[in-house]
Amino acid sequence: MSRDIKRIGVLTSGGDAPGMNAALRAVVRKGIFHGLRVYGISRGYEGLIHGELAEMSLGSVADIVLRGGTILKTARSAEMMTPEGQQKALEQLHKHEIDALVVIGGDGSFRGAQTLAKGIQIVGIPGTIDNDIPGTDLTIGFDTAVNTVIDAVGKIRDTATSHERTFVVEVMGRHCGNIALQAGIACGAESILVPEIPFEYDEICEKLKRGHQRGKNHSIIIVSEGAGSAYKIGEELHSRSGFDTRITILGHLQRGGNPSALDAVIAAAMGGKAVEIIMSKETNKMTAYVNQKVVSIPLDVAYGEMPPFNRELYDLANQLSI
Repeated sequence: MSRDIKRIGVLTSGGDAPGMNAALRAVVRKGIFHGLRVYGISRGYEGLIHGELAEMSLGSVADIVLRGGTILKTARSAEMMTPEGQQKALEQLHKHEIDALVVIGGDGSFRGAQTLAKGIQIVGIPGTIDNDIPGTDLTIGFDTAVNTVIDAVGKIRDTATSHERTFVVEVMGRHCGNIALQAGIACGAESILVPEIPFEYDEICEKLKRGHQRGKNHSIIIVSEGAGSAYKIGEELHSRSGFDTRITILGHLQRGGNPSALDAVIAAAMGGKAVEIIMSKETNKMTAYVNQKVVSIPLDVAYGEMPPFNRELYDLANQLSI
């Protein structure tokens, strides 16, 4: 990239995550600090295709650093998955004389960005509560989602104790059990079920019975949605153990809320780093949180192999809940 960078665009895409607004704020204000004109794109790639771009000012991102969701909105775009849609998106960027695009989202959002890479400078910021993007230790929103689950389970445990029940709590994680693992070990769940590791009903029931024999009359089982239906798991456990079982599905509750301090700080650092990457005229890069520092890595890393599931932590959770 040899031409001068004058205008940059920024969008949020895919599932929303707490901290996206903090990253957006950093991109806008750091960009303006360096003399760039920054354009916010509403509704992700769908908005880009339809020309929903507006210049942002310092005031347009005031008081959003600790606000959940994304003020730019987000949307899935089937059209962006077609060559025709990609061409429309690129034409809109050229029409508005955008020199570089910052995409805040997950790997699917990054793939969309790379279809534009031949015509514009691209930088990705990893934002997803699942923490399932290779190359970064943390993604924006993960820490907040885990803390949301912990807070909810604390309340559920109160009623589980009062009624002497076993609660099966389903958390997000279609292909990745990171939320279930981190939240489960933090709140002392009796069992943690994740898609990465097969489970046995009899083993879970035996653990419940052992707890009951030593006077424990309530239990919490955390289920990542990719491990199976909480309703079916609850019914099976009740049938096999006889314990009174209830189901709670936390669902989109985990996406909302103010970002944790950690997410807000990481998001701000990633937003600032994205602008630095643009100023250095690099492209096809992603910001990443590695060893407690925000760095720049190739965007292709996001499509690589995921690090192995933390079996050591999973085994520890089982050992602590005997």
